[in-house]
Amino acid sequence: MTKYGAEFFGTFWLVLGGCGSAVLAAAFPDVGIGLLGVSLAFGLTVLTMAYAIGHISGCHLNPAVSIGLWAGGRFPASQLLPYIVAQVLGAVAAGGVLYLIASGKAGFDVSAGFASNGYGAHSPGGYSLAAALTTEVVMTMMFLVIILGATDKRAPQGFAPLAIGLGLTLIHLISIPVTNTSVNPARSTGVGVFVGDWAVEQLWLFWVAPIAGGLLGAAIYRFIGSTKNHDA
Repeated sequence: MTKYGAEFFGTFWLVLGGCGSAVLAAAFPDVGIGLLGVSLAFGLTVLTMAYAIGHISGCHLNPAVSIGLWAGGRFPASQLLPYIVAQVLGAVAAGGVLYLIASGKAGFDVSAGFASNGYGAHSPGGYSLAAALTTEVVMTMMFLVIILGATDKRAPQGFAPLAIGLGLTLIHLISIPVTNTSVNPARSTGVGVFVGDWAVEQLWLFWVAPIAGGLLGAAIYRFIGSTKNHDA
């Protein structure tokens, strides 16, 4: 249960820190942190939690990561479901806390987006379903390659959280304009359920695409990182 608790609180921090920065600070009058700040916030949540709970649960914080690690031979199938449940519950709890904070300001309107992920009319840059699908698959694929490579026993020890946190920052820098960046079904669910309407209708993409990307990333790293290929 300690692993599941760690995943709950880790994902809680990811959503509160990342989505909270987008909702509360991104466009704050005159001193907003902007897309760069939001990107850094997401990366920092993962970096800090990797050091705080990595030794407890592995710090997945993301159903696509858990599934990708399973596909990569690094995680047992028996723990997949409880990990994913803990991650989603942590994300929804963070969404609730963020809603309580954000709704304390006059004029707050959850239908404006609440850091939800979307495509078409609900993409920050108006990008199509095809563009959003491609972005989420490719970004999650690369995220898994980074995670699997940085945590490989042959990699420099102790630096994995830096690589993974900076990797997530880079992913956000690339893809916030397209989908508001998911690469994480729990993160999308955690705020999407409070928006309802279009955010829930489009939520399927932000489960399907990251999981597909996670499986692809695992397959790629199993090929390029295999001992046989390395020795050859």
